[in-house]
Amino acid sequence: MTNTMDEVRRFLKKDDLPGAVRSLRPHAETASITELAKAARALADAAGFKDLARAAKAAAKRPGEPQALYDFGYACVEHGIAFLAVAPLREALRMLPDSRPLLAELVSALEDEHRHTEAVVLLSGRGQGLPAWPETYLLVHHTLLAGDLDTAERISRSLPAPEDPQWSGAHDRQLRRLRRTGQARRAQNAAGQADPLGRADLRGWHYGLTGGLLGTLSPYGWDAGMTGRYAYLGDTREQCRQGLARLALALEAAGRRPATVSLLPGRSDRILGLAAARVLGLPAVPYEPARTDTLVVAYDLNAADPDLLRTLHARADGQILSEHATCWTDPPAVSADFSALLCQFVSPPWKDDQRPEEEIARDIAQAAAGRDEGDGATPPDPDEAFRAFVAAVRDGWLTAPRDRVASPGPVPSSRFA
Repeated sequence: MTNTMDEVRRFLKKDDLPGAVRSLRPHAETASITELAKAARALADAAGFKDLARAAKAAAKRPGEPQALYDFGYACVEHGIAFLAVAPLREALRMLPDSRPLLAELVSALEDEHRHTEAVVLLSGRGQGLPAWPETYLLVHHTLLAGDLDTAERISRSLPAPEDPQWSGAHDRQLRRLRRTGQARRAQNAAGQADPLGRADLRGWHYGLTGGLLGTLSPYGWDAGMTGRYAYLGDTREQCRQGLARLALALEAAGRRPATVSLLPGRSDRILGLAAARVLGLPAVPYEPARTDTLVVAYDLNAADPDLLRTLHARADGQILSEHATCWTDPPAVSADFSALLCQFVSPPWKDDQRPEEEIARDIAQAAAGRDEGDGATPPDPDEAFRAFVAAVRDGWLTAPRDRVASPGPVPSSRFA
């Protein structure tokens, strides 16, 4: 671990805190807890996180004390470095195997790291005495996110409604996700998907977990860990036009005809919204949260004002939220009803174009729509299959709040390998 600490110090000396954090990840469960705590204290001191620094100092001095390990793990989770929390929390739980707070915090750390299968093993290993709330609820949650719908449904059927009202919302969200995921599997069967809700069914899992339709799949890097997602995307007008074409197809297949296109205030949002209005032949109007029967168009919701996003969580009657580039590594605060594509980073095609928004929107509307053939390794994604999927899920679409889903789900990626 000495070499690792030297590397951490080297990054911190260059004021590269993210680099220092990344350098610790490979050692997070092989180094001693004392050394991890010392490294975490150095990170905390550099970041000004006094609570984490105190907890790390205590854990370094008392690595055999469960409370010190819990406090250290808790602080790591709270400050977004859950990967450093797993080892101390696991050690503390080994010493106090019946501690529910320790179990809950370890599950939380694993969830933040998208290690859902490990959370399932941990929770199911507690046996028949696993309490219903929240432990069995969490078992259902992680079983679903790990990709095992049948087991999640079976366990859920025995889960009673929570007595504590603080869990009622979570229970309702879970039931909605289970229903949608079952619906997605039936839809993919109807659409001729080779392996419905398998490890490569990005569209099916996206709908099941978020309630949103995924318009297109990335034609690059399918076999290199992307499975239909983009990493860095240098966007094009043609890609924007293809996304709008799939949006129009989705509206048609679902039998939805909004009366207007609502323009969000961001420049990229307005450009794409004006293009959508042209493509769909609808009038463009300013966004108002209470406006009904409207299509709200966003380019990248992560770029929107947080106060505005809060107004989009619960939809007005007939309101549909479309987002062009949805970030799958840091999902926005609300899940769009339609996402043209999933990417990690996006650069809009008009980044350096200073022309009026209306002119750029006209270019997008007039661009050629069509699927990029990519590297030739991506499975076909014809309009007919997408249309069949939308038609099969139309009754469940647009029926629930737009809850954020932090996990990318069970479809693997090189990012969260």
